[in-house]
Amino acid sequence: MVKFYAASFSYDYSFPAVALAYFLRYPNPYSTHVLSTDVVERSFEPETGRLHTIRLHLKRSKIPPAVLKLLPKSILGASSNGTSTESYILEKSTVDIKEGWMETESRNLEWTGVLSVIEKQTYWRQSAGQGQGLASRSTTRRSDGQPDRTEVDSTVTLQSRLGEARRKRKRREAADRAAAVAAEETEEEIPKPSLWKTWSTGPVQRSIELIAFRRTEGSQPKAKEGMKVVLERLRQGGIVAVLDGMHKDHLESGRGSHGPWKEQLSQGTDTMVTIQHEGDGFLDQ
Repeated sequence: MVKFYAASFSYDYSFPAVALAYFLRYPNPYSTHVLSTDVVERSFEPETGRLHTIRLHLKRSKIPPAVLKLLPKSILGASSNGTSTESYILEKSTVDIKEGWMETESRNLEWTGVLSVIEKQTYWRQSAGQGQGLASRSTTRRSDGQPDRTEVDSTVTLQSRLGEARRKRKRREAADRAAAVAAEETEEEIPKPSLWKTWSTGPVQRSIELIAFRRTEGSQPKAKEGMKVVLERLRQGGIVAVLDGMHKDHLESGRGSHGPWKEQLSQGTDTMVTIQHEGDGFLDQ
């Protein structure tokens, strides 16, 4: 049981600008739930011009009431009252600034037993007269006087595995008990299955996936709008405008002048020198 969300859209900005905005997109007015971002690993290949990055995002979210009703309290634990929870998202990305493409993958690291969410995106520079698709990745800029455009393909895979681990364990335990009874040749009654074992998790899994799918339909357009805010700040005032906007968004989120973002904002964007250097003139629209 898996649900898929797919969307294709474009930004009327050059690819280097979009790639840079992707790494500077948090915080923005549409991502107040993102608490912090940390770079776990980053490497650059001089031969290919590719930048590989692994980042960890800490996000705050609230379990929908409809999902709360479906989950046993033993799974929810401290979250059974419906309060906000914090969870980590692992993001991997590869940017090829020379060929003009970027691939990203993000997945949740917590609550995976309830719902696994994997988001994949592909960005590429679109030149005049070219169609969409990975085969159309361009190494040239538009020559018709029109602004560069960056195409995006986005997919989200949603899968609930609620109860699968417990169900497998119960089956193994039942098989072991049955084997023991057969070996001893007794008429001992095998314990009746528990309520959890007899409870079919299929409908619950489908319900969780459907709820998550509807939330994804609402959150994906907001993520796009957040990127647009960062891109416009880049066009209007460059990196300085983006950092000023980050600071403003951080303050308006209610977390004050301290917290996870403070150190990151003060460090500037030194890690993105590669993209900016290879994409000289990327802000020219």
